[in-house]
Amino acid sequence: MKAMMLTGIRQIEMREMPTPEIIHDTDVLIRMKSVGVCGSDLHYFTTGRIGTQVVKFPFTLGHEGAGIVDKVGKSVKKIKPGDRVAIDPAMPCGQCSQCKAGRPHTCHNLKFLGCPGQANGCLSEYIVMPEHTCIKMADTLSFEEACISEPLAIGVYAVLQSIPMKNVSIGILGFGPIGMSIMLPAIAWGAGNVYVTDKINSRLQIAKQAGAAWAGNPDHEDVVGEIRQSEPLLLDAVFECCGKQEAMNQAVELVKPGGKIIIVGIPEFDNWSFNAHEIRRKEITIQNIRRQNNCTEKALEMIEKREINAGLFVTHRFSFHETHKAFKLVSNYEDGVMKAMINM
Repeated sequence: MKAMMLTGIRQIEMREMPTPEIIHDTDVLIRMKSVGVCGSDLHYFTTGRIGTQVVKFPFTLGHEGAGIVDKVGKSVKKIKPGDRVAIDPAMPCGQCSQCKAGRPHTCHNLKFLGCPGQANGCLSEYIVMPEHTCIKMADTLSFEEACISEPLAIGVYAVLQSIPMKNVSIGILGFGPIGMSIMLPAIAWGAGNVYVTDKINSRLQIAKQAGAAWAGNPDHEDVVGEIRQSEPLLLDAVFECCGKQEAMNQAVELVKPGGKIIIVGIPEFDNWSFNAHEIRRKEITIQNIRRQNNCTEKALEMIEKREINAGLFVTHRFSFHETHKAFKLVSNYEDGVMKAMINM
Protein backbone atom coordinates (compact mmCIF):
# COMPACT_ATOMS: atom_id res chain seq x y z
CA MET A 1 0.00 0.00 0.00
CA LYS A 2 0.96 3.65 -0.28
CA ALA A 3 1.48 5.94 2.71
CA MET A 4 2.33 9.62 2.98
CA MET A 5 5.31 9.88 5.30
CA LEU A 6 6.93 12.84 6.99
CA THR A 7 10.59 12.45 6.02
CA GLY A 8 11.95 15.71 7.45
CA ILE A 9 10.83 19.17 8.50
CA ARG A 10 8.22 20.30 5.93
CA GLN A 11 8.94 17.22 3.81
CA ILE A 12 6.28 14.63 2.96
CA GLU A 13 6.84 11.78 0.51
CA MET A 14 4.71 8.93 -0.76
CA ARG A 15 6.26 5.61 0.25
CA GLU A 16 5.37 2.01 -0.48
CA MET A 17 4.65 0.16 2.78
CA PRO A 18 3.38 -3.33 3.68
CA THR A 19 -0.39 -3.40 4.03
CA PRO A 20 -1.12 -3.83 7.76
CA GLU A 21 -2.58 -7.14 8.85
CA ILE A 22 -5.10 -8.19 11.45
CA ILE A 23 -3.12 -9.52 14.41
CA HIS A 24 -5.59 -9.41 17.30
CA ASP A 25 -9.06 -10.91 17.23
CA THR A 26 -10.53 -7.45 17.91
CA ASP A 27 -8.68 -5.76 15.03
CA VAL A 28 -10.40 -4.04 12.11
CA LEU A 29 -8.70 -3.37 8.75
CA ILE A 30 -9.96 -0.07 7.30
CA ARG A 31 -9.54 1.28 3.78
CA MET A 32 -9.15 5.02 4.30
CA LYS A 33 -11.42 7.40 2.39
CA SER A 34 -10.88 10.85 3.94
CA VAL A 35 -8.33 12.40 6.32
CA GLY A 36 -8.44 15.88 7.81
CA VAL A 37 -5.31 17.98 8.34
CA CYS A 38 -5.13 18.94 12.01
CA GLY A 39 -3.19 21.66 13.81
CA SER A 40 -1.24 19.08 15.81
CA ASP A 41 -0.17 17.44 12.52
CA LEU A 42 1.20 20.83 11.53
CA HIS A 43 3.37 21.07 14.65
CA TYR A 44 5.10 17.86 13.60
CA PHE A 45 5.29 19.06 9.98
CA THR A 46 6.85 22.45 10.83
CA THR A 47 8.92 21.68 13.97
CA GLY A 48 9.07 17.89 14.29
CA ARG A 49 7.71 17.91 17.84
CA ILE A 50 5.04 18.79 20.34
CA GLY A 51 6.74 19.16 23.70
CA THR A 52 8.52 15.88 24.46
CA GLN A 53 6.80 14.07 21.57
CA VAL A 54 9.50 14.14 18.89
CA VAL A 55 9.17 12.63 15.42
CA LYS A 56 11.61 9.94 14.37
CA PHE A 57 11.63 10.17 10.57
CA PRO A 58 10.08 8.73 8.49
CA PHE A 59 6.67 8.86 10.15
CA THR A 60 3.06 8.78 8.96
CA LEU A 61 0.86 11.60 10.24
CA GLY A 62 -2.93 11.90 10.41
CA HIS A 63 -5.57 11.12 13.02
CA GLU A 64 -8.82 12.64 11.69
CA GLY A 65 -10.07 9.81 9.53
CA ALA A 66 -12.95 7.81 8.12
CA GLY A 67 -13.12 4.82 5.82
CA ILE A 68 -14.65 1.49 4.84
CA VAL A 69 -14.12 -1.72 6.79
CA ASP A 70 -12.22 -4.26 4.68
CA LYS A 71 -11.69 -7.14 7.12
CA VAL A 72 -12.37 -7.87 10.80
CA GLY A 73 -10.91 -10.15 13.45
CA LYS A 74 -12.92 -13.17 14.58
CA SER A 75 -14.00 -11.53 17.87
CA VAL A 76 -15.35 -8.35 16.27
CA LYS A 77 -19.11 -8.16 16.82
CA LYS A 78 -20.38 -4.64 16.05
CA ILE A 79 -18.52 -3.95 12.79
CA LYS A 80 -18.54 -5.94 9.55
CA PRO A 81 -16.79 -5.66 6.17
CA GLY A 82 -18.36 -2.95 4.05
CA ASP A 83 -19.37 -0.77 7.00
CA ARG A 84 -18.54 2.93 6.75
CA VAL A 85 -16.84 4.08 9.95
CA ALA A 86 -15.54 7.18 11.66
CA ILE A 87 -12.33 6.57 13.60
CA ASP A 88 -11.61 7.57 17.17
CA PRO A 89 -7.80 7.89 17.12
CA ALA A 90 -7.31 7.15 20.83
CA MET A 91 -6.35 3.61 21.91
CA PRO A 92 -6.25 3.51 25.74
CA CYS A 93 -5.22 0.36 27.57
CA GLY A 94 -8.36 0.17 29.72
CA GLN A 95 -6.39 -1.22 32.67
CA CYS A 96 -4.31 1.57 34.20
CA SER A 97 -5.36 3.85 37.06
CA GLN A 98 -6.35 6.67 34.70
CA CYS A 99 -8.55 4.43 32.57
CA LYS A 100 -10.21 2.99 35.67
CA ALA A 101 -10.80 6.54 36.95
CA GLY A 102 -12.76 7.35 33.79
CA ARG A 103 -9.89 9.23 32.15
CA PRO A 104 -8.87 7.09 29.15
CA HIS A 105 -7.67 10.25 27.36
CA THR A 106 -4.82 10.49 29.92
CA CYS A 107 -4.15 6.74 29.93
CA HIS A 108 -0.64 5.91 31.10
CA ASN A 109 -0.23 3.54 28.14
CA LEU A 110 -2.19 5.52 25.54
CA LYS A 111 -1.56 4.96 21.87
CA PHE A 112 -2.84 7.66 19.53
CA LEU A 113 -2.89 7.71 15.73
CA GLY A 114 -0.17 9.89 14.24
CA CYS A 115 1.58 10.43 17.57
CA PRO A 116 5.37 9.79 17.66
CA GLY A 117 6.32 6.75 19.70
CA GLN A 118 2.71 5.56 19.83
CA ALA A 119 1.16 4.76 16.45
CA ASN A 120 1.61 5.67 12.80
CA GLY A 121 -1.11 7.91 11.43
CA CYS A 122 -3.92 7.31 8.96
CA LEU A 123 -2.48 9.09 5.90
CA SER A 124 -2.18 5.72 4.22
CA GLU A 125 -4.39 3.52 2.10
CA TYR A 126 -5.09 1.09 4.95
CA ILE A 127 -4.86 1.09 8.73
CA VAL A 128 -5.69 -1.42 11.46
CA MET A 129 -7.58 -0.24 14.53
CA PRO A 130 -9.25 -1.92 17.52
CA GLU A 131 -12.98 -2.44 17.15
CA HIS A 132 -13.84 -0.01 19.95
CA THR A 133 -12.32 2.89 17.98
CA CYS A 134 -14.54 2.30 14.95
CA ILE A 135 -17.89 4.11 15.01
CA LYS A 136 -20.41 3.10 12.38
CA MET A 137 -21.60 6.10 10.37
CA ALA A 138 -25.14 6.91 9.36
CA ASP A 139 -25.75 6.46 5.63
CA THR A 140 -26.62 10.16 5.43
CA LEU A 141 -23.09 11.23 6.42
CA SER A 142 -20.18 11.82 4.09
CA PHE A 143 -16.68 10.63 4.96
CA GLU A 144 -15.61 14.25 5.34
CA GLU A 145 -18.34 14.86 7.93
CA ALA A 146 -17.24 11.75 9.79
CA CYS A 147 -13.67 13.09 9.92
CA ILE A 148 -14.93 16.32 11.48
CA SER A 149 -16.27 14.31 14.44
CA GLU A 150 -12.68 14.03 15.76
CA PRO A 151 -11.86 17.73 16.18
CA LEU A 152 -15.49 18.43 17.08
CA ALA A 153 -15.18 15.92 19.92
CA ILE A 154 -12.42 18.08 21.43
CA GLY A 155 -14.75 21.07 21.34
CA VAL A 156 -17.60 19.07 22.84
CA TYR A 157 -15.33 17.89 25.65
CA ALA A 158 -13.96 21.41 26.24
CA VAL A 159 -17.45 22.90 26.51
CA LEU A 160 -18.54 20.13 28.89
CA GLN A 161 -15.50 20.84 31.09
CA SER A 162 -16.13 24.60 31.20
CA ILE A 163 -19.39 25.93 32.63
CA PRO A 164 -23.10 25.45 31.91
CA MET A 165 -23.70 27.23 28.61
CA LYS A 166 -27.22 28.52 29.17
CA ASN A 167 -27.30 32.27 28.45
CA VAL A 168 -23.63 32.88 29.28
CA SER A 169 -21.21 35.11 27.38
CA ILE A 170 -18.03 33.42 26.20
CA GLY A 171 -14.88 34.29 24.30
CA ILE A 172 -13.05 32.09 21.78
CA LEU A 173 -9.54 33.33 21.04
CA GLY A 174 -8.37 31.68 17.84
CA PHE A 175 -11.01 30.55 15.37
CA GLY A 176 -9.44 27.68 13.53
CA PRO A 177 -11.15 24.27 13.43
CA ILE A 178 -10.85 23.87 17.23
CA GLY A 179 -12.31 27.30 17.88
CA MET A 180 -15.22 26.43 15.62
CA SER A 181 -15.51 23.02 17.33
CA ILE A 182 -16.09 24.89 20.58
CA MET A 183 -18.43 27.57 19.28
CA LEU A 184 -20.88 25.26 17.51
CA PRO A 185 -21.73 22.99 20.50
CA ALA A 186 -21.67 26.00 22.84
CA ILE A 187 -24.35 27.69 20.74
CA ALA A 188 -26.27 24.43 20.34
CA TRP A 189 -26.36 24.12 24.14
CA GLY A 190 -27.68 27.61 24.75
CA ALA A 191 -24.73 29.99 25.00
CA GLY A 192 -25.66 33.66 24.79
CA ASN A 193 -23.20 36.04 23.16
CA VAL A 194 -20.07 34.46 21.65
CA TYR A 195 -17.06 36.71 20.96
CA VAL A 196 -14.42 35.43 18.55
CA THR A 197 -10.92 36.58 17.60
CA ASP A 198 -8.61 35.45 14.82
CA LYS A 199 -5.92 36.95 12.61
CA ILE A 200 -7.44 35.57 9.39
CA ASN A 201 -10.34 37.74 8.28
CA SER A 202 -12.03 35.01 6.25
CA ARG A 203 -12.29 32.94 9.41
CA LEU A 204 -13.98 35.84 11.15
CA GLN A 205 -16.59 35.86 8.39
CA ILE A 206 -17.23 32.15 8.96
CA ALA A 207 -17.59 32.83 12.69
CA LYS A 208 -20.25 35.47 12.04
CA GLN A 209 -22.02 33.15 9.62
CA ALA A 210 -22.00 30.41 12.26
CA GLY A 211 -23.52 32.59 14.97
CA ALA A 212 -20.83 34.70 16.66
CA ALA A 213 -22.16 37.94 18.16
CA TRP A 214 -18.87 39.69 17.38
CA ALA A 215 -15.65 38.75 15.62
CA GLY A 216 -12.44 40.79 15.48
CA ASN A 217 -8.82 40.67 14.33
CA PRO A 218 -6.31 41.39 17.16
CA ASP A 219 -3.79 42.67 14.60
CA HIS A 220 -6.13 45.51 13.66
CA GLU A 221 -8.47 46.02 16.61
CA ASP A 222 -8.36 46.49 20.36
CA VAL A 223 -10.25 43.25 20.91
CA VAL A 224 -10.28 43.57 24.70
CA GLY A 225 -11.64 47.12 24.52
CA GLU A 226 -14.24 46.21 21.90
CA ILE A 227 -15.54 43.22 23.86
CA ARG A 228 -15.59 45.15 27.15
CA GLN A 229 -17.82 47.79 25.55
CA SER A 230 -20.44 45.11 24.83
CA GLU A 231 -19.81 43.13 28.02
CA PRO A 232 -18.90 45.57 30.82
CA LEU A 233 -19.26 42.76 33.39
CA LEU A 234 -16.82 40.70 31.27
CA LEU A 235 -17.13 37.11 30.05
CA ASP A 236 -18.17 34.01 31.97
CA ALA A 237 -15.61 31.82 30.21
CA VAL A 238 -12.82 32.30 27.68
CA PHE A 239 -11.42 29.50 25.51
CA GLU A 240 -7.77 29.93 24.43
CA CYS A 241 -7.59 28.06 21.13
CA CYS A 242 -4.46 29.32 19.36
CA GLY A 243 -1.60 28.57 21.77
CA LYS A 244 -0.38 32.18 21.83
CA GLN A 245 0.80 34.11 24.90
CA GLU A 246 -0.88 37.33 23.75
CA ALA A 247 -4.21 35.49 23.57
CA MET A 248 -3.71 34.23 27.12
CA ASN A 249 -3.05 37.80 28.27
CA GLN A 250 -6.31 38.86 26.62
CA ALA A 251 -8.16 35.94 28.24
CA VAL A 252 -7.08 37.08 31.71
CA GLU A 253 -8.32 40.59 30.96
CA LEU A 254 -11.63 39.43 29.48
CA VAL A 255 -12.83 36.83 31.99
CA LYS A 256 -14.99 38.07 34.84
CA PRO A 257 -14.23 37.49 38.55
CA GLY A 258 -14.98 33.87 39.34
CA GLY A 259 -14.83 33.02 35.64
CA LYS A 260 -12.95 30.25 33.87
CA ILE A 261 -10.19 30.15 31.25
CA ILE A 262 -10.10 26.93 29.26
CA ILE A 263 -6.80 26.20 27.51
CA VAL A 264 -7.31 24.17 24.35
CA GLY A 265 -4.61 25.56 22.04
CA ILE A 266 -1.22 23.83 21.79
CA PRO A 267 1.66 26.32 22.22
CA GLU A 268 5.05 25.91 20.57
CA PHE A 269 6.74 27.14 23.78
CA ASP A 270 7.10 25.32 27.09
CA ASN A 271 5.78 27.76 29.71
CA TRP A 272 2.69 29.96 29.93
CA SER A 273 2.90 33.29 31.76
CA PHE A 274 0.06 34.76 33.84
CA ASN A 275 -0.46 38.04 35.67
CA ALA A 276 -0.41 36.56 39.17
CA HIS A 277 -2.20 39.47 40.81
CA GLU A 278 -4.97 39.61 38.21
CA ILE A 279 -5.80 35.90 38.30
CA ARG A 280 -5.64 36.01 42.15
CA ARG A 281 -7.87 39.05 42.54
CA LYS A 282 -10.41 37.69 40.07
CA GLU A 283 -10.14 34.15 41.50
CA ILE A 284 -9.90 32.79 37.97
CA THR A 285 -10.06 29.04 37.38
CA ILE A 286 -7.75 27.71 34.66
CA GLN A 287 -8.73 24.41 33.01
CA ASN A 288 -6.52 22.53 30.56
CA ILE A 289 -8.05 20.29 27.90
CA ARG A 290 -6.36 17.11 26.74
CA ARG A 291 -7.92 15.92 23.51
CA GLN A 292 -11.37 14.36 24.06
CA ASN A 293 -12.76 11.98 26.64
CA ASN A 294 -15.36 9.61 25.17
CA CYS A 295 -16.93 12.46 23.18
CA THR A 296 -16.40 11.27 19.58
CA GLU A 297 -19.70 9.40 19.43
CA LYS A 298 -21.52 12.42 20.87
CA ALA A 299 -19.90 14.68 18.28
CA LEU A 300 -20.84 12.29 15.46
CA GLU A 301 -24.41 12.14 16.78
CA MET A 302 -24.67 15.95 16.76
CA ILE A 303 -23.54 15.99 13.13
CA GLU A 304 -25.94 13.18 12.19
CA LYS A 305 -28.88 15.03 13.79
CA ARG A 306 -27.80 18.25 12.02
CA GLU A 307 -27.46 20.02 15.36
CA ILE A 308 -24.06 21.06 13.99
CA ASN A 309 -23.22 21.92 10.40
CA ALA A 310 -19.96 20.08 9.73
CA GLY A 311 -19.90 21.57 6.26
CA LEU A 312 -18.73 24.89 7.72
CA PHE A 313 -15.33 23.39 8.48
CA VAL A 314 -13.99 22.23 5.12
CA THR A 315 -12.69 25.03 2.91
CA HIS A 316 -10.13 23.13 0.80
CA ARG A 317 -9.93 19.63 -0.67
CA PHE A 318 -6.93 17.69 -1.97
CA SER A 319 -6.25 14.27 -3.44
CA PHE A 320 -4.03 11.78 -1.61
CA HIS A 321 -1.20 12.59 -4.01
CA GLU A 322 -1.51 16.28 -3.07
CA THR A 323 -0.92 15.72 0.66
CA HIS A 324 2.26 17.80 0.78
CA LYS A 325 0.48 20.63 -1.00
CA ALA A 326 -2.32 20.47 1.58
CA PHE A 327 0.10 20.64 4.51
CA LYS A 328 1.99 23.51 2.94
CA LEU A 329 -1.19 25.52 2.41
CA VAL A 330 -2.49 24.97 5.93
CA SER A 331 0.86 25.57 7.65
CA ASN A 332 1.20 28.90 5.82
CA TYR A 333 -2.45 29.86 6.48
CA GLU A 334 -2.90 30.47 2.77
CA ASP A 335 -6.11 31.29 0.92
CA GLY A 336 -8.23 31.72 4.06
CA VAL A 337 -8.00 28.02 4.90
CA MET A 338 -10.07 26.67 7.77
CA LYS A 339 -9.89 22.89 7.31
CA ALA A 340 -8.17 21.03 4.48
CA MET A 341 -9.47 17.56 3.69
CA ILE A 342 -7.50 14.87 1.89
CA ASN A 343 -9.71 12.45 -0.05
CA MET A 344 -8.34 9.13 -1.20
